Amino acid sequence: MAEGRSEEDKDDRTMKRLLLTTNCLLLTIGTSGGPLVMRLYFLHGGHRVWLSSFLETAGFPLMLLPLAVSYLRRRRTASAAGTAKPKLISMKPPLLAASTFIGILTGLDDYLYAYGVARLPVSTSALIIATQLGFTAFFAFLLVRQKFTAYSINAVVMLTVGAGVLALHTSGDRPPGESVKEYVMGFVMTVIAAALYGFVLPLIELVYQKIKQPLTYSLVMEIQFVMCFSATLFCLLGMIINNDFKVIPREAKQFEHGEGSYYAVLVGSAIIWQAFFLGAIGVIFCASSLFSGILIAVLLPVTEVLAVIFYKEKFQAEKGVSLLLSLWGMVSYFYGEIKHSRKRKKKNSDPEAEPSQYS
Repeated sequence: MAEGRSEEDKDDRTMKRLLLTTNCLLLTIGTSGGPLVMRLYFLHGGHRVWLSSFLETAGFPLMLLPLAVSYLRRRRTASAAGTAKPKLISMKPPLLAASTFIGILTGLDDYLYAYGVARLPVSTSALIIATQLGFTAFFAFLLVRQKFTAYSINAVVMLTVGAGVLALHTSGDRPPGESVKEYVMGFVMTVIAAALYGFVLPLIELVYQKIKQPLTYSLVMEIQFVMCFSATLFCLLGMIINNDFKVIPREAKQFEHGEGSYYAVLVGSAIIWQAFFLGAIGVIFCASSLFSGILIAVLLPVTEVLAVIFYKEKFQAEKGVSLLLSLWGMVSYFYGEIKHSRKRKKKNSDPEAEPSQYS
């Protein structure tokens, strides 16, 4: 019996590692590619901020495929076990309401972020978004009582200092033809976006902890679907009020790389951003909101490098220092996690040992 239980626990750990790896990959694609594709739209003739914010979550219908597969698997398992068929939608009303509220906050954050990307170089907006980690750590402590260690604190400090180092030369990054007022507004909006999403990540983790039903990855995908649907609806209303739908055909014809490229950029943006959001909440499910925030912060220097390669943005020495600090922070965090994991295993294998503070 004990051996069977041990094998089951081993399978669960393997599946969780696989899910974590998959979601980290999705988050990597979204964090690195999302800002670049969004900026591409603005660099070559796009001007609609509400449209760009809409695209950040408009890829939510892609979730229907994995949700359908998950439902069919649950239905087949229930049929084999002779139990009642599972519900098509497993979310209970309180969870549905909470997911809708977080989705509206996400839609507002999408607009603030798109406004900043429209007016700032990718390298500048990325360095501002790096401050999100500090907000995530603060709200994670308040909302979910996140436990900090010397390694996680060091990671937060290094990544935040890295963002500060990058900020040394932001004044020289103002795009040609853009007024100081527009640049400052973009800067401020991006800071607010970083703070708001730093609040949203721990809020999602809090919802995971408080729901009164089993938390499965299938349910996490349902939460993601509702959140993105709500955010998309919020931005859709903004598009309608701003008359974006009337302008899109004309903007497509005037796009520098052609009408076909214009729509390809829009579709690509929606797909890549969906990878970001699914990866972010998946990492929270498999690990924590702090880990999700750290991974996003670690990937931002990668976005900086890609912006330099593809958009010929300046790469000052400060950006190189920031990259090294970010890598240092990442190594520190993962080293701490490995060390604590080993300590946990040692405690669990020794019944005489006292309970670990991390258990």
